[in-house]
Amino acid sequence: MIGLHSSSRLPDIPVAATEPAVDPPAGPAPNGRVGPETTLPGPAVPSPQALVALRPLPLDAVRLDPAGLLGGWQERNARATLPHCVEELDRAGALGNLRRSAGEGRPHVGMWFSDSDVYKTLEAAAWQSVRQPEDPRLAAFLEDTGRLLAGVQDSDGYLNSYFQHDHPRRRWQDLSEGHELYCAGHLIQAAVAAFRVGVAPALITVATRFADLLVERFGPGGTDAVCGHPAIETALVELFRVTGRRAYLDLARRFVDLRGRGLLGQGRFGAAYFLDHVPVREAAEFTGHAVRQVYLLAGVVDVATETGDTGLLEAAERLWESAFRTKTYLTGAHGSRHRDESIGDPYELPPDRAYAETCAAIGSFQWNWRMLLATGAQRYADEMERVLYNAIGVSTALDGRHFFYSNPLHLRTGHHGSGEDAPSRRLPWYTCACCPPNLARLMASLQCYVATSDESGLQIHLYATGTVHTGHSTVRIETEYPWDGRIDLTVESRSAHPWTLALRVPGWCTDAAVWIDGRDGRDRPAGGYLRLTRNWQGTTRLTLALPMPVRMVAAHHRVDAVRGCVALLRGPVVYSIEQADLPEGVVLEDVEVDTTAPVDTVMNGPESLIPVTLRARGLVPGTGDSQLYRDHTRDAAEPTPLRLTAVPYFLWGNRTAGPMRVWIPTVHESTNRKEHR
Repeated sequence: MIGLHSSSRLPDIPVAATEPAVDPPAGPAPNGRVGPETTLPGPAVPSPQALVALRPLPLDAVRLDPAGLLGGWQERNARATLPHCVEELDRAGALGNLRRSAGEGRPHVGMWFSDSDVYKTLEAAAWQSVRQPEDPRLAAFLEDTGRLLAGVQDSDGYLNSYFQHDHPRRRWQDLSEGHELYCAGHLIQAAVAAFRVGVAPALITVATRFADLLVERFGPGGTDAVCGHPAIETALVELFRVTGRRAYLDLARRFVDLRGRGLLGQGRFGAAYFLDHVPVREAAEFTGHAVRQVYLLAGVVDVATETGDTGLLEAAERLWESAFRTKTYLTGAHGSRHRDESIGDPYELPPDRAYAETCAAIGSFQWNWRMLLATGAQRYADEMERVLYNAIGVSTALDGRHFFYSNPLHLRTGHHGSGEDAPSRRLPWYTCACCPPNLARLMASLQCYVATSDESGLQIHLYATGTVHTGHSTVRIETEYPWDGRIDLTVESRSAHPWTLALRVPGWCTDAAVWIDGRDGRDRPAGGYLRLTRNWQGTTRLTLALPMPVRMVAAHHRVDAVRGCVALLRGPVVYSIEQADLPEGVVLEDVEVDTTAPVDTVMNGPESLIPVTLRARGLVPGTGDSQLYRDHTRDAAEPTPLRLTAVPYFLWGNRTAGPMRVWIPTVHESTNRKEHR
């Protein structure tokens, strides 16, 4: 059972549901005036009264060095992905939809929920502006778009370009598929980000006006309704956190509690698709549309921690167990069905038909972050690491301007991948462009997920080269992680009192060690963390060693799609084999791996396109003929030995388009004996 932690419960802040918008409380100074002692809140920051085990560090407390992998991703996002998103919003028409006047008559372009792409990009720009306060392009995009939204917002606070201009009479008439509340949620999240860092002040006013309309229409005494695509729940909690208005938190809780009453109907795929088939508190199975499920659960945890609702958090834990015990891909991805973008049955994890949408991976990262804050349990940080380095990392090309929407674990030879539903290469944009802006906002705030604090001290969850600042200490981290398991830390502290530095030991690591000033610290992990308590005053140097031998893993026997296969992992990174590394004439699907032979690690250096590759022994079995089916008792032709090169899954497809697979069939036992006796 999960426990909630805090010294006090959330105080009741009486605010009438129909109370007009108020001026938001004084926030951080605008970027140009942030002083050296100023700290800025980042995303998903619990209120002071929230019942959580851990607290996020401020947005500006952690700096990622671009020389490291995560810092490099963040720098690429600033240099390429975020500007690309802004350009595509203009080119694809999402910004044009908002610029239309009501009487213009020009039809809506693109998806009916394209406003949300603008809002996610605004959020990314807000987080990025902290590191680029002098960038005129970022400032112009934020300020101009904020003023645009204020200008097109209706007098009652409503804002949605599709319904305002094209279908005004259908407003709030199709909550199952209309995405009105979903778009409102992303608008609110963008406004909260801008408010927290002190930019685009028009956004928070637009967001609170819209939120007040939602409270009036859907709050107590209003319409019983939920959105077919969750997102509003987390957004309302975040808006409560920056304004203190209890009405927003109460509405978020109401949306959570109303779900499961069948208010959205059956739709094309049934009520479970909308997560409206059973109340959240009673749900036992992680199910439905993958993105909607993880977005909902992130909001559930936010509501639970802010209201002290242990029963609601226990429901989130129960669904986590369902998700990660039987319904999660090796890469941390979710969603096994293309037809409805949904989570399948237990153990239904086909690698070639994996939908594994990028947004679902990002949503899983956010859900696990909230579970980590609520409980302090290592397993949630482990899942953040797994999904980040694999299911999220694979989505973006090295140029930062091409993306996968779905992320299969096997691209077959002969796959027709010219369309965008299941492409064979990363594309610059999509008709449904939800993923690139989502990536931009996560990467712009990535440093916020590295470390936390509590009453005992500081916890490091993700390892990356950079610095972590607290009120009294600085921790400098140097590492080539995830390519190397050595993490060097230098602690410089002014505190005269003992405090605890907790270093996560990933679940895949079985033999961690730590040295303090060159001496064996003789500490053993407790609860998944090495907890080092001492007086750190002055300068202390530590080395954490996380050995990462190659692991050859097999799936549970009920995962029929990969029975008889293994995958290669090293540290947190999943590996794959590509057609590009096979000899001419060898077809990827013909290759088998010899599990009795050692796998070598080849260090190519951090500057290489592929810093670490793996070399395994394999075979191409001889079939003897080209028949689709043959008598299995008939002797096959002699197999051909070959060396297999495996590359990090998140890097596949960056050299050339072509087949790829994570799960590799193993050499048949009789063939193995014949070949190597």
